[in-house]
Amino acid sequence: MESLMHNAPEITRTTSATPEQVWGVLADGWAYGSWVVGASRVRAVDITWPEPGSCLHHSIGTWPAVLDDSTSVLEAEVGRRLVLSARTRPAAVQTVELVLEPTAEGTVVHMSEDVTSGPARLVPAIVRQTALVVRNREALHRLCLLAERASSLDHPQG
Repeated sequence: MESLMHNAPEITRTTSATPEQVWGVLADGWAYGSWVVGASRVRAVDITWPEPGSCLHHSIGTWPAVLDDSTSVLEAEVGRRLVLSARTRPAAVQTVELVLEPTAEGTVVHMSEDVTSGPARLVPAIVRQTALVVRNREALHRLCLLAERASSLDHPQG
């Protein structure tokens, strides 16, 4: 699958959850702090989230070094694709693309991210992208666990 950001590394993870269940986690702005590595809390979510132009307000870091910032939706195809602009000022603004690919067993989730502006853009691509790959592997793991929990709640065993 071709990423929106041709130079950004793509991470994939397969989950037994359906694309609708994965989208359900992405569409719940209040869940953002549960799956996005580095986000410590969500302070507010636009009622229109995840429509393009909507925003959620989050904090990053751990107390007492917590910074308040925001993430906005650039593009959204319900149940299939979400493109975000995630701010971690003053260091960077990142563009994040998540694509959900249905399979017979569930969903393959594709995630690409790179810094698009700010001082972090001066860090050599290989260095910043290596850090993003590690972070995004964990983020996809968390996202899929949340979606699989929704799946187990939708289909309780015995």
